[in-house]
Amino acid sequence: MKRIALFPGSFDPFTNGHLDVVRRGTALFDEVIIAIGNNSSKSRYLPVEQMVTMIEDVFREEPRVSVRAYKGLTATYAREVGAKFLLRGLRNTTDFEYENTIAQANRHVNPELETVFLITSPALAAISSTIIREIHRFGGNVDDFVPFQLPVYETPAGS
Repeated sequence: MKRIALFPGSFDPFTNGHLDVVRRGTALFDEVIIAIGNNSSKSRYLPVEQMVTMIEDVFREEPRVSVRAYKGLTATYAREVGAKFLLRGLRNTTDFEYENTIAQANRHVNPELETVFLITSPALAAISSTIIREIHRFGGNVDDFVPFQLPVYETPAGS
């Protein structure tokens, strides 16, 4: 049976830390699906469709990695795509506390779903999408933190 892992997140933007988790995940699983979800408690910095295209370009030479957008519960979507594993990266103990709670909830919704945590590589542990967004929003260079060129940020009207 094919071992499919779902790597869910808002990926706003997708970082070199995320890239590292996916690459390491391909050593463990037959297929990794990067699943861009819609977090109802966050407003997006970059459109989902744009992020899908940018991430697909990063993995164009890796047929075992695909990128999809989804709505709804992650555990339900995992069942829909045949994923028995959730792949998650942990930077620190704060991430663990949050991810552990989510893993338990996902397992309640989908008892066949196992969450696999990978500890972030030390050189990438300080990277977060939130910090990258702030640096980028104010004109800073984020090239060392993302595997692609981010579009120029345009200040929303009325700001």
